[in-house]
Amino acid sequence: MMQKGSSFSLESSVNGYFDDDGRIRRTGTLMSASAHIITAVIGSGVLSLAWCFAQLGWITGTLLLAVFAIITWFTCLLLTDCYRYPDPVTGTRNYSYMQAVKVNLGGFSYKLCGISQYGTQVGATIGYTITSAISMAAVKRSNCFHKHGHNNGCHTLNNSYLLIFACIEIVLSQIPKFHKLTFVSIFATIMSFGYSSIGIALSIAKIAGGAHSKTSLTGIPVGPHMSGMEKMWNIFSAIGDIAFAYSFSLVLLEIQDTLKSSPSENKVMKKASTIGVGVSTLLYTLCGVLGYAAFGNDASGNYLTGFGFYEPFWLIDIGNMCVVLHLLGAYQVLIQPFFAFVEDWSHKKWPESRFIEKEYYIGSYSFNLFRLTWRTMYVILVTIVAMIFPFFNSFLGLIGAATYWPLTVYFPIEMYISQAKIQRGCFTWIWLKILSLTCLIVALLAAAGSIRGLAVSVSDFELFHSMS
Repeated sequence: MMQKGSSFSLESSVNGYFDDDGRIRRTGTLMSASAHIITAVIGSGVLSLAWCFAQLGWITGTLLLAVFAIITWFTCLLLTDCYRYPDPVTGTRNYSYMQAVKVNLGGFSYKLCGISQYGTQVGATIGYTITSAISMAAVKRSNCFHKHGHNNGCHTLNNSYLLIFACIEIVLSQIPKFHKLTFVSIFATIMSFGYSSIGIALSIAKIAGGAHSKTSLTGIPVGPHMSGMEKMWNIFSAIGDIAFAYSFSLVLLEIQDTLKSSPSENKVMKKASTIGVGVSTLLYTLCGVLGYAAFGNDASGNYLTGFGFYEPFWLIDIGNMCVVLHLLGAYQVLIQPFFAFVEDWSHKKWPESRFIEKEYYIGSYSFNLFRLTWRTMYVILVTIVAMIFPFFNSFLGLIGAATYWPLTVYFPIEMYISQAKIQRGCFTWIWLKILSLTCLIVALLAAAGSIRGLAVSVSDFELFHSMS
């Protein structure tokens, strides 16, 4: 048996079909990893940044974008070294974020990470479903405004658009593994540049056209239409929205697992993280700053839909469709690790089940009845929840608050301290702990604001009657 195993290993290595761990050879590159990151980062969060600036003002809004970008970039660099253990270059591979947490921090942290990661991924897919429906409805509204005039409300129910998005996701969800998403990510990245560029261009055109929207260094002022308490809650919610805009660490190691082994994965991933965070921050800054300059303190929660009241309507339609096409791909980039977790657990739990194990082939395409059934049910359940809770800004803020501290800050820092064997009480240990604690406090404030926003929205909401 040993001779047979050795022969297989040697033959595999010679033919180049398998990597050092016996899995099919990885082919990911700096470009594909950067595309995955940009797809995961630039999501529906970018659409709420003008609203965030309206709550925070020029100074705090710009500062928070920069701070979250720097913290995210720094902790991502720490996280890339956790792909292999104990040595970041020659150690054993960790195929997922949860596996890295387990080998570095132990069982309790592993369970806590699973709750945080998969709960966040599920929440993000709900947010993406809501956002896509709003953008599809915005296309219909802008066409209605163009045809009937802006005095017509042109309101429409979102449920039909939620169902359209769900039907497409059911098909895309049959892509079997994360490694097969490269084309989807590249296409989604192009779409993200498309709608961000359209939003930026429309903002510039609105400003150049003589718009003098009221802005402020500190955001919407306290007054007859905004109490001090209301402003405080909105600020907390805006912080959560910005955090959500940078929440991609939960799939970073899964992205890293797609890379070729030479050059070393951590070096390539550090470059990809720098590119991804850098490009995203540039687009975020432009969208937030120019969107706030164009709409001022009246900026809506989804600033691209705000252009539905203006011409050229066809360009706004293109921008909103780019949002939908991007989120179709982003949904898959975020949820594939959760799909893999459930399916791996099921394979181990019922290894003899033909329903779970049997693969069927139609030409070069393979499908599995268990994968088809459970992934379809997942998309359906997410869509139902999106119909019940279609509250864009508060929902994004809550996801961001729940995600950012544990997955972007706490676990990367704790794993780095463990793997690098940093001594308790030394300078590096102290400032890393202070950074983690500060981010925790910010996350709790953001969560409080978002929960309060959801509570207010629910009080005025009619079940399954979401309108745009």
